Amino acid sequence: ISVLPGFISMDKDNDETTNLGRGGSDYTASIIAASLGAEVLEIWTDVDGFMTADPRVIKTAYTINELSYVEAMELCNFGAKVIYPPTIYPVCVENIPIKVKNTFNPNSAGTIIKNKIENDRKPIKGISSIKGTTLITVTGLSMVGVIGVNRRIFTALAENGISVFMVSQASSENSTSIGVRDEDASEAVRVLDSEFSKEIETGAMFPMHAESNLATIAIVGENMKHTPGIAGKLFGTLGRSGVSVIACAQGASETNISFVVHSEFLRKSLNVIHDSFFLSEY
Repeated sequence: ISVLPGFISMDKDNDETTNLGRGGSDYTASIIAASLGAEVLEIWTDVDGFMTADPRVIKTAYTINELSYVEAMELCNFGAKVIYPPTIYPVCVENIPIKVKNTFNPNSAGTIIKNKIENDRKPIKGISSIKGTTLITVTGLSMVGVIGVNRRIFTALAENGISVFMVSQASSENSTSIGVRDEDASEAVRVLDSEFSKEIETGAMFPMHAESNLATIAIVGENMKHTPGIAGKLFGTLGRSGVSVIACAQGASETNISFVVHSEFLRKSLNVIHDSFFLSEY
């Protein structure tokens, strides 16, 4: 039995002792598991596994028995802090399953993350959310049909270390809305106003519009691509509950539908969605 430390590492340029940052222990374990061709990677943490929703908000949330690598990554990226997202990649490439277990409740079955799940009929697996969202809208008639506007948006933000976790674009191309964390909002506005300063000066584009006090919610599940009516049920449920959706995005892979609501409606949104998809037959 070999006992190896995680998190601590050595800087390859100057041999100084350093660390791998947040989630470094999980990431260390994944790299070693992949290198050894392990049968399974076990991550022991302080929760029973991935939950259908945040149990602090949804009292009826329960542990998800099995997730695909894609589903787990989507949930991690949208606020489910069960394991550090890069942990999934090294073992995913080698098709090594991940077992998430609770150190303080070892008898719990936990969650298995693997490539393919047999007899999986649930259209969605989990709901995740990000508080403190600011939606920045880049808009102007000069954007229509002009190649490279989005490249400029994302290049400028990336060069200034600003992460975008959601994008919503109108088919007319005259506006693009991006979701960033509140703490990055003012810098993102400054960067984009600077990038498009000439267009703003001539009136071809408008100054950046930022709306804060928002939250982003994502429903995740690979079976959504095989189940018609998921988006209709989702937005119908929210509409009947008086929740207005400010922006939404769905990738072509159909494993994630993300949308933005006012922060005051976050708890209500999570509850009605969970009741609709997990406490009823779909």
